Amino acid sequence: MKVIRTVSELNGLTRELRGQGRTIGLVPTMGALHAGHLSLMRHAREDNDVVVASVFVNPTQFNNPDDLRTYPRTEQADCELMEQAGVDYAFIPSVEEIYPEPDTRIFPLGPVAEVMEGAMRPGHFNGVAQIVSKLFSMTNAHRAYFGEKDYQQIAVIRRMVQLENFDIEIVPCPIVREPDGLALSSRNVRLTPEQRSIAPAIHRALEQSTAMAATKSVEQVKQWVKDTIESTDGLTTEYYEIVDGITMQPITEWNRSACPIGCVTVYCGDVRLIDNIKYFK
Repeated sequence: MKVIRTVSELNGLTRELRGQGRTIGLVPTMGALHAGHLSLMRHAREDNDVVVASVFVNPTQFNNPDDLRTYPRTEQADCELMEQAGVDYAFIPSVEEIYPEPDTRIFPLGPVAEVMEGAMRPGHFNGVAQIVSKLFSMTNAHRAYFGEKDYQQIAVIRRMVQLENFDIEIVPCPIVREPDGLALSSRNVRLTPEQRSIAPAIHRALEQSTAMAATKSVEQVKQWVKDTIESTDGLTTEYYEIVDGITMQPITEWNRSACPIGCVTVYCGDVRLIDNIKYFK
C-alpha cells in the first residue's frame, strides 16, 4: 500500500489508472478505523481493480469545535488496517492540502439535508458535500462506498452527485455491529466502560420496535423508542424520527413502499451516538 499526501499526485495517478481502463473504488473515512470501515474496503476490493481509501478529519463538517478537537486520530494504526484490508492507495492529506483557500460553495441540497442531522448540526451536510465532492474529483473513482449507519448522509451524497453530475456509483453497505448490537463508530472509543455497557440499549430498543409497527401507530412507536432508551440512566435521546427511506422526510402513517427507517441520535454522557433501523425488512 502506498500513502499519498498531495492532491496532484493522487489526481495524476488515478487519471492514469482510469485511462488504462482500471476501475477505482473509493472509501472516504475520517480515520480511527474499525471493522465497519474495513468492511467497506473489502466491498471495494471485491468490486474494483484499485482501492483508494482517504483519511481526513474534515473541519468544514463540524459545527462543534470541541467535537473536531476530540475526534480520534490514529494514523499509524489506520495504515496498518488499510493494508490488511487490501487498500492500494491511502490518501492522507493535510487540511492545507485540501483547503488551500476556504471552500465557500453552498450546495442546494434541499429537504434531505434539512431534517434530523441537518436540523441539529447546521452546516454539517454542506461540509460533507464539500469534502466528498472534492474527493470524487481528486480520485476519479467509479464507485464510492458508505456505511448505512450514516443513512441520511448517503441520501445527501446522492443529492450532491445529482447536482454536480458526477459519473460515480454510490454503494451503501450494511451497518457493522458489536456482538451486543452497538453500531461500530469511531466515537465509541470515547465511551467509558460504564457508558459502553449501557450503549447497546439503543439498538435493543430499535430492534424491539420493529415488531410494534404491525399494531401501533408511527407516533406510538416513536414515543415508545424514546421512552425506552431514556429509561436507561445515562442515555438521552436528541431525536428519534421515522422517515421515508428515500426522501428522509418524517412519515405519519405506515407505508411499506416508503421503506420507512427509524433514525436516532442519543447522547451517552457527552458522546453523541447515531443508529437506525429499517421497518418491514
